[in-house]
Amino acid sequence: MNRENNRSMVKLKRVPAVDKCFTILEDLAGSESPLGISEISTRLGLNKSTVFNLLYTLVDLGILEMTPENKVRLGIKLYTLGRKAVAGGNLISKVRPFLEEINQLTRLSVFLGLRAGMKAVIIDKVDSPDEVKVSSALGMKIPVTAGAGGKVLLSQLSDTQVGEILSKGPLPKFTPSTCTNPKRFLQIIQKARQEGIALDDEEYMVGIRALAIPLVIGRPDLQAAVWLVGLKSQMGDEKIPKLKEHLKKIGAKIDAQFAL
Repeated sequence: MNRENNRSMVKLKRVPAVDKCFTILEDLAGSESPLGISEISTRLGLNKSTVFNLLYTLVDLGILEMTPENKVRLGIKLYTLGRKAVAGGNLISKVRPFLEEINQLTRLSVFLGLRAGMKAVIIDKVDSPDEVKVSSALGMKIPVTAGAGGKVLLSQLSDTQVGEILSKGPLPKFTPSTCTNPKRFLQIIQKARQEGIALDDEEYMVGIRALAIPLVIGRPDLQAAVWLVGLKSQMGDEKIPKLKEHLKKIGAKIDAQFAL
């Protein structure tokens, strides 16, 4: 009997824990709001301790995110794991042409990111065509309190929500220009919310500047942003006003795509 026939005689077994994990994920995907352990247990007829252990594992892996109310929702890692599928989906497919437009106008690297708890996660990008450039890997996680992208992601939250994030510990100091004062940082977020754009002037990395805009994608539970990054020599003071103008105009066009 050959090896192929031997394989056909093997009795395959489904793994119950995997079945339960995907049942939970499907239930969360169909819910309009985050769910708690008791809610999931009741809705799916699963033991509470089983649900707790599965949720703990999925949260630890980044597949799910925990809310301040101790409920769970789908996590950003699903976007990065399924990037090829997402690329044909709503968010990346709609934003990608505008990333390319920004890149062509500025010759700088441009990124699309989402907030995942205390991190900004890059889910798409277009690198600068120049040899000297700033680049980051897809899936890279950046502290949400760092850089222009984090500022506009936080600007989409209420002051109360931002305050809760800032209360979780001292603000890290990345460079001499980093703001570590919570009160001042909240004012920076408020300014970004008011102006619809934020600047990172060597606050995350020395010699690097960035501009970012928030995206209105019709998902109050999901904060998205586009940010433009370059060397300070590539984003001199004289260039910042024009770059802001380009970015805000294209941002308005992106928002319009999600308003359709």
